[in-house]
Amino acid sequence: MTNTLKTAAKLQKLFQLRKIFEENFAFPCIYANFIVILQPNFNLAYCGLMTIAIFGNAMKSNTLTEVRHILDFLSHYGNDYHMTEKGIHVLLSQELRQELNLREYPGFPENWDGDQQPENVYGEPIDFALSVGGDGTFLTSAATVGNKNIPILGVNCGHLGFLAEVQTQDLDDILHKLIEGQYTIEQRSLLHLTVMDKDGIAKDGLILSPNALNEIAILKQGLTNMLTIETRINGELLHTYHSDGLVIATPTGSTAYNLSIGGPLLVPQSRGIILTPIAPHSLTVRPIVILDEWKLDFKISSRYDSYMVSVDGRSQSLSTDMSLHIERAPYTVKVVQIGDNSFLKSLRTKLNWGR
Repeated sequence: MTNTLKTAAKLQKLFQLRKIFEENFAFPCIYANFIVILQPNFNLAYCGLMTIAIFGNAMKSNTLTEVRHILDFLSHYGNDYHMTEKGIHVLLSQELRQELNLREYPGFPENWDGDQQPENVYGEPIDFALSVGGDGTFLTSAATVGNKNIPILGVNCGHLGFLAEVQTQDLDDILHKLIEGQYTIEQRSLLHLTVMDKDGIAKDGLILSPNALNEIAILKQGLTNMLTIETRINGELLHTYHSDGLVIATPTGSTAYNLSIGGPLLVPQSRGIILTPIAPHSLTVRPIVILDEWKLDFKISSRYDSYMVSVDGRSQSLSTDMSLHIERAPYTVKVVQIGDNSFLKSLRTKLNWGR
């Protein structure tokens, strides 16, 4: 979209703002130099200023059912809540468009790489992403959104759903609150992985998605071999693990792989990194929590001269002459929180604590 078209779109929105504002509030809308003065609770969706991207696994029927429901809700929202029907713009993944045969909804832009939001057919920033599925879908959504500063709301069509917290029976009420601005944003830290060659030179691009919201796992390649993992924190030796692997988890990921191998739980707002060994050879080796500003280096040896590294479930085989550097990622994932959902409530309801 050219600068001329962008300017024309802004002007059109300003006139639309003025018209709707005057119709709803019965006095002129004051504007100058593209700055519009509105009441604090004025809903931007009145003027088509809200754009929502929907992610989901198009191969799962329950996901498709919920996506259809969301689209139906959003398409009728204008009539039900006295808003213009074009007040909410929707972008669908190409897979969802094809599976649902919904060509009238535009697809995601292809140029998601980079620091800036990609251009889309509306010429507007994407305000929210809806991740419809389980926690795996949420991780995929977070990897796609990356550092674009797009808040993500998880709709749970899976099992436990520590990330996708919204239950389908509450979906209409949650969407209404989202559009009306009745939400908060939580910042979730990520881990960044760098692979180094034997000369200590970073192999940029070797890992396509090097940032993990849940965990980075170092795993053995074969069925019987044990890994030797020399672990250093800020250059100082912590331990040389003899184990089936090592999980390096964020506070968000403490309820995922880390939990299944006996690691500790951390509240998502914690500033820590968890190191939990997988089936360690020594009984004295236990998980440890360190500051998330500390930096980690790993050298791995194995009988098979290779090992696996998994970034939020995205696995890749590496040679043992390649080492790993892990540190906190330079950006956070914005998670939308609505209603009374909380980490403590999730522990009670999903892990049956207190029962």
